[in-house]
Amino acid sequence: MLKGLAITPPVLGRISIGRVVEKNGKRLPEKDDQFTITSQVQSKDGWLLHPLNDELRQGMDDKLRSIPVRLLFNEPQLNFRADYTLFDRQSGRPICLGNGETCKRVTQDGMQSLPCPSPDACPLAKGGACKPYGRLNVVIGDDDPLGSFVFRTTGLNSIRALAARLHYFQALSGNRLACLPLELRLRGKSTRQSHGTPIFYVDLALRNGMGLEAALLAARQLDEERQAAGFDQAALDAAARQDLGNGAFEDNDEDSAAITEEFFPPQDDSPRPPDTAATASPTLAAKLEAQAQRHATPPQTTERRPTPQRAKRA
Repeated sequence: MLKGLAITPPVLGRISIGRVVEKNGKRLPEKDDQFTITSQVQSKDGWLLHPLNDELRQGMDDKLRSIPVRLLFNEPQLNFRADYTLFDRQSGRPICLGNGETCKRVTQDGMQSLPCPSPDACPLAKGGACKPYGRLNVVIGDDDPLGSFVFRTTGLNSIRALAARLHYFQALSGNRLACLPLELRLRGKSTRQSHGTPIFYVDLALRNGMGLEAALLAARQLDEERQAAGFDQAALDAAARQDLGNGAFEDNDEDSAAITEEFFPPQDDSPRPPDTAATASPTLAAKLEAQAQRHATPPQTTERRPTPQRAKRA
């Protein structure tokens, strides 16, 4: 296996609650009030729709606000990974990934493990360059049991809801998270900052019309059927854990450009100063390293030579 390359779950398409539109000659993200399922093929007009997008919209008044899904793994962190992530907005490549305690950062000396003070206290994260960034892989349909659709988000509401639901459902089901009949559900809320305008986020729930007891019985039955057929869920989780840990960053160069365009757009139309985090992170890193060296080296005192006095005139 190639070292340094994170092996992620196979992806068949994308799930989003927004799109990228062109305004005043710039491509900017725009939020939506429904799900959109796209393929991995992109044209000049955007991502091509996946056939499931139209199939699931039938009978929903053309608003796709819930998607029936299953999960690949019993371990929540394998299905949903969330980190503080800093992307270079010019190249689209990830620079730093942390969890609030430690981070892996690309520096002039290569990949390094460093303390992570979180975006609020990190000098590299100024201007919103570093955000919470989550990736959820789900299975839609029965055509490919190991093929997934990925939902990416930088929204704290979605990250909190998905992380909590995954841990709760794992506990309630007796570690049968991959067997539960679930659905992605779009929810809305208003905050003071939104001035009454609804903010939509993604939540994970039991499938519509199914109670908790019925869902738990269905999960137990599916788990028993899989074990009888030789399906080894524990081995699958172990393989995924090893593959994801093989590299520091999940997103490759091909995906990073689209990710930065959707989640890390330029803040305004004014030209960026030369010391912004996105354009000069190596310089900032070098400054921080030089500052640390200065603090570690005791200051040197310079001996002054006596100033020669002029000879007095007779």
